[in-house]
Amino acid sequence: MKKLVLVLFVSLLTLGTFAQNLQTHYDMGKDRGYITTTVEMFRPDKTGNTFFFIDMDYGSNGVKNSPSLAYFEIARCFKLGKSPFSWHVEYNGGLFNSYGAANNISNAWLTGVDYSWNAKDFSKGFSLKALYKNIANTTDSKPNNFQLTAVWYFDFAKGKLRFDGFADFWREGHMVSADGWKTANEKKFIFLTEPQLWYNCTKKFAIGSEVEISSNFAGHDGFMINPTAALKYTF
Repeated sequence: MKKLVLVLFVSLLTLGTFAQNLQTHYDMGKDRGYITTTVEMFRPDKTGNTFFFIDMDYGSNGVKNSPSLAYFEIARCFKLGKSPFSWHVEYNGGLFNSYGAANNISNAWLTGVDYSWNAKDFSKGFSLKALYKNIANTTDSKPNNFQLTAVWYFDFAKGKLRFDGFADFWREGHMVSADGWKTANEKKFIFLTEPQLWYNCTKKFAIGSEVEISSNFAGHDGFMINPTAALKYTF
């Protein structure tokens, strides 16, 4: 899962407020059935904004009774004058345990341009990013890649409901399998989107769902859809 619903980049940027939340997701995808927690933080300032999130999986990859994955992203946007454009810099990386074997999630460094738009009442908005992506340890030995990202949010039903999420498309040489690694194929592109729908029970507590839709992501060959049931608390 990603993220503070990256959308907080957009929806809080102009408001100049601070926000962080904790999400707990139960993954109902095929052969999953585990918990993921996400801690997210967004902080704007006079020159831009800072965002990070930490994902922790519990029980994936054949690991029981302990965290099986830790993934971290941190990003900074620097305003370009009074325009809707920002300079974006970002780092991604992490670790995962698969059936007792420790593995790295390759370090990645990104930089590029962000364009954001918000409605005057901040009831809806979006952000588009075009990024250069340098990834360590790609299977085709080409670290220089790209990533395209879209982020959106839409509040409705008098603010009781929020539809938000992100979509990423990037180049990365990697191995995938559809038969438990009896055979493997090399792929060069990955697509991932995680739309979320939240019902705001109170200003701080929400219930909802996320649907991870991906292609050639996390070692899986081809298309996948993995829904979750989720709780969110905003501090």
